[in-house]
Amino acid sequence: MHTPRLPDGGPPVITPPTGHGAGLTRLAATVERLSREVREAHAVADGRALMEMAKGVLLERLGCGPAEASRQLSLLAEQSGTELLEFAAEVVNQAARDRLTEAADDLLGDRVDVGGAREPARSAAVRLRTAESGALAAGDTQAVAESLFEHALAPLGATAIAVWSVAMDASLTLRGSAGFAPDEARRWHHVPPGVATPARRALNERSAVWLADLGESGLPSIGGRDLTGARVTAPAESGGRVVGVLEICWPRPLPPQPPQIRRQVEALAELCAHTLDTTPPAEYGEPVADELVDLADTLLDAAFVLRPHLSPTGELADFRIHHANTRFVDLAGRPRGAVTGMLLLEAYPLAAGEGALFDKVERVHATGEPFRAERMALTALVDQVPLTAVAEIGITRHGDRVLVVWRVEDETTRLADLLHHAQRLGRIGGFEEEVGGRITWNSQLFALYGLEPADDPVPLSALPDHCHPDDTATITRFLRTVLHYRRPGSAAFRFQRHDGIVRHIRVIAEPVVDDLGDRLLAVRGAYQDVSAQHWTEVALSATRDRLAHTEQHAAEQSRLALQLQRAIMPLTAPSFDAFDLRVAVRYRPAEQEHLVGGDWYDAVVLPSKQVLVSVGDITGHGIKGATGMVVLRNALRGLAATGAGPAQLLGWLNLVAHHLTDHIFATAVCALYEPDTRVLRWARAGHPPPVLIRDGQPFALSTLRGIMLGAISEAEYEEGELVLRSEDTLLLYTDGLIERRDTDLDECLDHLLTDCAAEVASLDDRLDHLLAHSRADTDDDTCVVGIQLT
Repeated sequence: MHTPRLPDGGPPVITPPTGHGAGLTRLAATVERLSREVREAHAVADGRALMEMAKGVLLERLGCGPAEASRQLSLLAEQSGTELLEFAAEVVNQAARDRLTEAADDLLGDRVDVGGAREPARSAAVRLRTAESGALAAGDTQAVAESLFEHALAPLGATAIAVWSVAMDASLTLRGSAGFAPDEARRWHHVPPGVATPARRALNERSAVWLADLGESGLPSIGGRDLTGARVTAPAESGGRVVGVLEICWPRPLPPQPPQIRRQVEALAELCAHTLDTTPPAEYGEPVADELVDLADTLLDAAFVLRPHLSPTGELADFRIHHANTRFVDLAGRPRGAVTGMLLLEAYPLAAGEGALFDKVERVHATGEPFRAERMALTALVDQVPLTAVAEIGITRHGDRVLVVWRVEDETTRLADLLHHAQRLGRIGGFEEEVGGRITWNSQLFALYGLEPADDPVPLSALPDHCHPDDTATITRFLRTVLHYRRPGSAAFRFQRHDGIVRHIRVIAEPVVDDLGDRLLAVRGAYQDVSAQHWTEVALSATRDRLAHTEQHAAEQSRLALQLQRAIMPLTAPSFDAFDLRVAVRYRPAEQEHLVGGDWYDAVVLPSKQVLVSVGDITGHGIKGATGMVVLRNALRGLAATGAGPAQLLGWLNLVAHHLTDHIFATAVCALYEPDTRVLRWARAGHPPPVLIRDGQPFALSTLRGIMLGAISEAEYEEGELVLRSEDTLLLYTDGLIERRDTDLDECLDHLLTDCAAEVASLDDRLDHLLAHSRADTDDDTCVVGIQLT
């Protein structure tokens, strides 16, 4: 195209194309512009869906209307200095607490780095929730695949994804894809059983498979291309069974990925399971698109097609749910994909029995005579609680198949579906208690009480025994309202579990009385764990004050712990001689003040003329660790004055740690040296063994039996003896000298023995050498005590 310039050198004058080529150019530009606008509209819609999810959470939490929820969302985002979309993602994360929340929590304070892409962690959290909102709003698996690829995986450098469904015969069907050419997707639409593919490995292993370099895996790629790229496949599970596989493609080999990225992939696979569950595929190799299936799909009521399931002897054992139409609504709230393929009595165990659904289906199949009932009770289990619905039922036989059609009389089925999701998101536990009779709980209520499903439910009248003492009056009024006055009631209180966990609970109950209203028959109700709501409200109202107080308190605690530690354990302790022993000590506190720990040492001449030498390590940091160190160090020094041996001293010290202190756990080594005989007796409580250097050769003393202090009330400790020779050096130390995060303790001890073999001029030089050459990387306190026989 010619671009002439004006005579005065001004901007170029673009001459528009003419003719047939000009029309095609304009058409291509229009198509490109419309495609771009469609993509932008989809992105905006997905973001809007995320905003609506956040508004819904605030609407429930604050008890306000939609307009006020929208205003509060904008106001809170502005007060926190966060982008509106990012704040919406955080609100949804706090409410859902699902696998996407775990993936987002893993990323806080980090940056995502995979496949060459890099982004802030908060943006990654928004990306994951936006992908979820788009997937939940999509009408089919193909749309889900496109949403996941655009929002969640393309930003990480992925070039294509595939969503596979798993049939009953373990074959794979491509249900949705993005990034692949259409002909390539058609070529790999179906993978028979036994064909080795990356998706097949994830299906067989039931866990995510990371193929960093597909060319070295021995497996073919999805389309026979990019053999040097990377593949990640993750199973999509629903209800304990694998319903599909998510496959992600990268153009280049991938380096090892951190756990945060791996959990992202698992969370995205869970989203794929949602859509695969709601739209079950046809079983490959068995034509389901027959006349009966077509008939079921045209019905406006819920229906499924059953086929007989025979026992090994050829007798009728059950019926398999061959197909469920698009109007199918499960009584237990499950998607139709979770029911399709199951046996009738597996899906609905309460359908067995005389006059129940299975009995009617079996009779129709045997006689061919249709059955119809205007009112029939259908019962299903929802979290171990029977839920009964009344429906109009029609059953007919077509060849060897049976068609079951029903129309639920009320909204029980819809409520079952709502109950299923409300219990998951709202953590609601339901109960029904007959007066003087059976108590029925769902599984969520057992979890709330911290009980096992096999345990006995707790009656409502015993609720005061499980509440905070300050809330006893509230619970008493609630029970009087329900049990005595027989009126519905509710109460909010602090629930104390037997394991010490305290939760904020709202309990709602209503009485069930006889027809005359004179006698109480039962009580029905629900518990809801509102701890998240309670603490969210507290956090929104007092976050800044609480944070300032916490920081000040932490600083004071660290400063107090550090002062206490330095007062009892000075950084430098002068060497001293006792009889024929020379004793030297080195103490190095943690580099970070908030990690101030409870390492201690002691070297003192007892009234019996024996020399007590000990080192120990308290679990934990801060003021608790420092005060625990003082308690055990002083207790051991006092107990040593009794003249008991090291094993007995550690036995008494274990009692102090277990009974007389606030849950202190510690390791320690205690040694007593007798100057007259040069015998050193020692014992250990879960502590690394001392090191003896004799004739220039270091070796660790034999490990004696001895559990850590405070673990159990009664413990016995083994005692060992060692006769010291002239020039012998014995080293007692804490694990801060040797421990490494990536190395086992035996290897760390080998490094210490190597360092101890170095030639040094004096005992002080040896201790300085050990500190200078320590390979430890745990940032813990370090204590070394050396004794040398002259």
